[in-house]
Amino acid sequence: MTLDFRKIRGVVMDVDGVLWRGDEPISGAAEFIAFLQSRGIPFALATNNSNKSPEDYQIKLEALKLGQLDVDQIVTSGRATASYMKQHYPAGTRIHVLGGDGLRLLMQRAGMILTDEPPCAAVVVGIDFSLNYEKVRKANALVRGGADFIGTNADATFPMPDGPAPGAGSILAMLATASGKKPVVIGKPNAAMYQAALDVIGTTADETLMVGDRIDTDIDGAQALGLKGALVLTGVSTRAEAEAAQRPPDIVINSLNELISQWQQA
Repeated sequence: MTLDFRKIRGVVMDVDGVLWRGDEPISGAAEFIAFLQSRGIPFALATNNSNKSPEDYQIKLEALKLGQLDVDQIVTSGRATASYMKQHYPAGTRIHVLGGDGLRLLMQRAGMILTDEPPCAAVVVGIDFSLNYEKVRKANALVRGGADFIGTNADATFPMPDGPAPGAGSILAMLATASGKKPVVIGKPNAAMYQAALDVIGTTADETLMVGDRIDTDIDGAQALGLKGALVLTGVSTRAEAEAAQRPPDIVINSLNELISQWQQA
């Protein structure tokens, strides 16, 4: 596991498990953002969390004193899914959203009309912190009735201070089991998320570093597209999992402070 920092011209980084856990900032997060800004290294955030809009993340970054970012620097799976919907469904298409207010807003901005009843062209599923049986039952009925089944991301869990919590992937798995249909998934590790981030920062894949806490999404997806992968051990994946991975990360670090230190020494 080696990485030549001298060849890195841009950075894409995950959020949950890298910059914060829940509403608690992770040590080194503010310092790493300041480090990139001080060196003029372009960077973007790429998060599979679809519950919040890019504007919500901009506010949270400032509230946690992690730094000020432009909205365009924040690529969420909800934002990528909204782009997908605009490309594949005409404005005025009736869809159902099982997810948070941020995802619903992004779908409306994409020209979709939200509905809880048929006719319904697609069911879009993200993380929903107020999930209940009735919501799942309604979404399942629409999918079984012929609506397309689309997921913002397939993360089974996401990091919280008290341990991994069920993520959007767990909701997708439940609906897939009940409906007998496989969802189209937009977020990491699919290429669309990384390409959207590369478009934001203006670098090529081979000169860009992906910093994430999950091998199965952050690192695997990035390396498959040609980015370098840095696994930070403040979230989900462990060093043992990195060493056992079929395609190991280019570098494994304990914290973002350690990443800064190694970069400065390069």
